[in-house]
Amino acid sequence: MAEIILKGHKVAKGKVEGEALVSHEPISFLSGVNTETGVVIEKNHELEGVNIAGKILVFPVGKGSTCGSFIIYEMARFKTAPGGMINLRADPIIAMGAIISNIPMVDRLDGDPVDVIKTGDHVELDADKGTVKVRSRH
Repeated sequence: MAEIILKGHKVAKGKVEGEALVSHEPISFLSGVNTETGVVIEKNHELEGVNIAGKILVFPVGKGSTCGSFIIYEMARFKTAPGGMINLRADPIIAMGAIISNIPMVDRLDGDPVDVIKTGDHVELDADKGTVKVRSRH
């Protein structure tokens, strides 16, 4: 089982580990994810029908309305939010959502997380140190 360590920038504090869920497409939390179930509902999105609750969600960037921060917060209240988030470069909406929801988040890693991390990999995200340890399941 190969192990990779990526280093980057803390967006929202905390530590979490779990299963990675990777999207090559941006994600809109407003109208793109069901807050009560955590299932991606955006039509034709590569994760359509997939539950993101508790996963380490890896995606390039967020998209959509400023309400996305509140949607992430609502998901945290419903316990349907991702356990952690990793972006290429966090936009303010997703970053604020992670911060107010206490979801560990990093960005600007020294390797492209969307290409390096695969769905199903085990990820240890230490946002406080800005590190991502990836153990491949493939």
